[in-house]
Amino acid sequence: MDTGVSRAAATAAASRWMLPCLCAGAFLVFAQTFMVAPLIPRLAEVFHSPVDWVGLAIPAYIVPEALATLAVGPLSDRVGRNGVIFGSLLAFVVLTALTATAGRVGTFIGWRVATGIAAAGIVPISLTLIGDVIPFARRGRAVGYLFGSIAGGTAAGAAVGALLEPVIGWRALFLVTAAACVALLLAMLAARVLPRGIRAASAAPWSAVLRGYASLLKLARARRTYGYVLLNAILQSGIFTWLGVYLHRRFGLDETGIGLVLLGYGVPGMLFGPIIGKLADRYGRSVIIPAGVVLTGLCALWLAATPPLTGVRVAIILLSLGFDLTHPQLAAITTDLAGGRGQAVAMMAFALFGGFGLGSLLFQGALALGFPLAFALFGVVALVGAGFAFRLFRAELPRHPAAAH
Repeated sequence: MDTGVSRAAATAAASRWMLPCLCAGAFLVFAQTFMVAPLIPRLAEVFHSPVDWVGLAIPAYIVPEALATLAVGPLSDRVGRNGVIFGSLLAFVVLTALTATAGRVGTFIGWRVATGIAAAGIVPISLTLIGDVIPFARRGRAVGYLFGSIAGGTAAGAAVGALLEPVIGWRALFLVTAAACVALLLAMLAARVLPRGIRAASAAPWSAVLRGYASLLKLARARRTYGYVLLNAILQSGIFTWLGVYLHRRFGLDETGIGLVLLGYGVPGMLFGPIIGKLADRYGRSVIIPAGVVLTGLCALWLAATPPLTGVRVAIILLSLGFDLTHPQLAAITTDLAGGRGQAVAMMAFALFGGFGLGSLLFQGALALGFPLAFALFGVVALVGAGFAFRLFRAELPRHPAAAH
């Protein structure tokens, strides 16, 4: 047997499974992240705590995750992407299982903080790895798959969590998620699906990490990209996080009804994410990104108009499409910025996860005005931001049109 040929065949087979496994990891991480959102009213009853206090469990998870990405990105430049992804996934499994042991809201939020820190090395470093192995002219489709999985996980976590909690209980939800992550981790290790030894060619010393972030922010392309990652994350998370409470209060839906409505959020990403990415590779991102922000704003304004339940379902699906038109394309730009890719993606993840946490808090504050005015406020901000985006991203045209086919 030709050992070289066998090794090459094994490497090719592993590379074919790299993207599906990374997408599966992203799906599970975001399913765990957002399955708490529709359970806020139920967990408030379980822990005998106010809804606003339990609602902090989401930013308590996402904000530490955002801060931790600033360290794990440069770490992956030094020790390699594999070690960070596998180590983070293992810690994520353990802490997700431990969350099921919480007996009061303070303990629950504490486990959420720790789990968020562990999750920081999974999705951002997966995106970094995609940037390492796939050329920019063909990167949009792969990033579309990854972010489609994120949107799908967000919807599945919210929907399945709400649907299964009355049947198996909230503790079992965390244990089932941990078990699924164990199965993925074992499959990835057994099949060796991730390319070995990938790290930055010349990683800056730790003493220069802060200077590296400062250098990134001196680039106009980086500033506008990170700025819109933050803005769009605030808009998407603020609206989505509190939809469960909105549906419960306005329509009187229980966990099952909430889950069925929220299930539509991930549909566009799973169906059209790769297609949108391929179109971005071919025609550029100058129109796609602003169009996504416009759609987000229109959905928020439609929700502000207090539509019937069918209209809310449509708005949730289109809100998800707004996510699919923006975040994957912004992430693809991030992987093309100058400097260490791990550090560039870490800054993007910091803006993304920080925006998710900040959006939840800002919408919670806006709820003092009531749901219609809170939705309207977010919608107006989105449309103003979209107006600037058409100008700011006009240079994001295809670099190698022929290579995108």
